[in-house]
Amino acid sequence: MKKVQSITSLPASPDDDRQRRMNRYLIAMGIRMVCIVCCVFVHGWWLLIPVAGAIILPYIAVVLANVGENTGATVERPGAILPVSRRDESGTE
Repeated sequence: MKKVQSITSLPASPDDDRQRRMNRYLIAMGIRMVCIVCCVFVHGWWLLIPVAGAIILPYIAVVLANVGENTGATVERPGAILPVSRRDESGTE
């Protein structure tokens, strides 16, 4: 299957970017909930792993949710294009 060619170099729409970031946040919070439930069933020093996950994952989830996608694509706009005139040998245009 061929890749669809884009006629512009525009980044993803704000709605798509927001949906992508929300999905990352929800996945991280889902993993945190699994860590919290595991805290009830795990005993001994193994308990440190789900406790650390439950404490650290909210920070990671917020950082991931606030980072927009950097595709590296720049929006190409016509800049200040100045016409160039050629001068002949006599110095007149």
